[in-house]
Amino acid sequence: MPEQVAPLAISGVEAMRGIGAVQARGFWADAWSRVLRNRPALFAIAWIGTVALCAVLAPLVANANPLVLVELDGEGREVGWSSPLWQSLTATDLLMVGGLLLVGLWLIVPSKLPRSERLGAAVVAAVIAMVTVIFAAFAADWLDEPGRTGWTSALAEWIASPTHVLRRAVVALALGLPVATIATLIPFVLSRKLRVTFVCIALAAASLAAGSRWQPRPVDYDKFVLDEAAGRIRCTYTLIPWSPDRLRSELIIVAPGMTVAEAIAAKEAASVRESERFAAALLDARAKGDADQALRVEDDMAQVARQRASLQREWKPLLASEFATRRFLLGTDPNGADVLAQLLWACRLSISVGFVSTGIAVVIGVTMGSIMGYFGGAIDLLLFRVVEVFMAVPVLFLLIVAAGVLPRSTYVMMAIIGCLSWTGAARFTRAEFMKLRHQDFVQGARAAGLPLSSVLFRHMLPNGVTPVLVDASFAVAGAIIAEATLSYLGLGPDSQASWGKLLSSATGTTGTFVWWLAIFPGVAIFFSVLAYNILGGALRDAIDPKLRKAAH
Repeated sequence: MPEQVAPLAISGVEAMRGIGAVQARGFWADAWSRVLRNRPALFAIAWIGTVALCAVLAPLVANANPLVLVELDGEGREVGWSSPLWQSLTATDLLMVGGLLLVGLWLIVPSKLPRSERLGAAVVAAVIAMVTVIFAAFAADWLDEPGRTGWTSALAEWIASPTHVLRRAVVALALGLPVATIATLIPFVLSRKLRVTFVCIALAAASLAAGSRWQPRPVDYDKFVLDEAAGRIRCTYTLIPWSPDRLRSELIIVAPGMTVAEAIAAKEAASVRESERFAAALLDARAKGDADQALRVEDDMAQVARQRASLQREWKPLLASEFATRRFLLGTDPNGADVLAQLLWACRLSISVGFVSTGIAVVIGVTMGSIMGYFGGAIDLLLFRVVEVFMAVPVLFLLIVAAGVLPRSTYVMMAIIGCLSWTGAARFTRAEFMKLRHQDFVQGARAAGLPLSSVLFRHMLPNGVTPVLVDASFAVAGAIIAEATLSYLGLGPDSQASWGKLLSSATGTTGTFVWWLAIFPGVAIFFSVLAYNILGGALRDAIDPKLRKAAH
């Protein structure tokens, strides 16, 4: 049938019959369309999406492990192949990459379920998978500790073999089962059968991923380079053939755009200039008759000579291979690690800290605020004193103290930020629930005998969650700043790439300013925080009718 077009002019009788009427959009659809008409908000969404995509694909884009490794015999014939890059992926990497593909298809494929409800189901499934993998990682570290006896020793032996993937998956399944059971009780989809299906798929995927990647495998990056230079293997690398933990002391503070060969040549030239400087100092000391100073200068000259000889001996086979042509697009840091690889991998830390800590804060704040706003009276008075106590706690100083006392872990940082930054969500939810508790639909739900949880979270919360979502966008920006500040102070998570850690190394140990270590991570932090603030402001303008009227 041809599409019916509404007439330009209709009579009153036709209007009463509904002729020419256009179906109104829902509240969130209308608000989202207003956000998309805001150009700064489009930039914010594009930047956040780019950072999220880099966080997911960082192990596939920036990795020093060969994508394909072909083994060669003495005559150069292929005898086998493998993928060290695939073997180096952790359970989190597998879930993030697989989840990106599956969630993308789940949201694109036409379905009777609304897209918002499908997105909510995907978020709950991601939480279940993440918690299962975290519990499995803790269990693996705990069982790997020496001196285990009794049933823990027997369990460690039972899952010790690398081929026992299913056994380790069963352990991970048992660890994630309580969280999955709780998730089945949350009405995030209409059908209980579909809800159970989602939970089972998420739990099974996380358990298999954790079982196949129970413990990280140590990697010797130089072995790949040396074997390829000797003709024993042939390697194909990904787009950026560097990992954030690929460190070489000879490649420290390499300027952007230089290759490995150019960096080593620059180090040798600097060593020659240093030897000439020591030779001049030695002549000056002998001319003055200062024997002690001359001995010290001779020792320094001998040390520089040994370092140059070691550099030439060690790098001679490497400079004759393809490794010498690798380029550092954004330079290296004082540890000899590639800056671009660290920037990409640090997106994962920034995204995870921002969203997880904000998610914890929203859950706690909405729960507390809904109870205060619904009951009021003495309960509201008592719980609001608790809110004021948490508002008085300085989050940054507590994070600094926790970094000195507790293990410097990403999970500890997320938990502290989330458990201390929920007061804004609680106050907004309290104010909205105080306005809604006397509305007719709430009184009707109470008169119908619905349980308290249904009244609070199924009827009142959807009508009062709007300010909380706006506040959550600003909270994500605050969490990113807190993580960058801790990492800048050297108190961030150990052995993880971070924008703040890169920024702190801009002055180096010698006090010399390294511009590329200040500009690139600084720009990443600035635009990420700016994007979340712009998005929060655009969302606030879109959902507030008073601001829309003022704009007109």
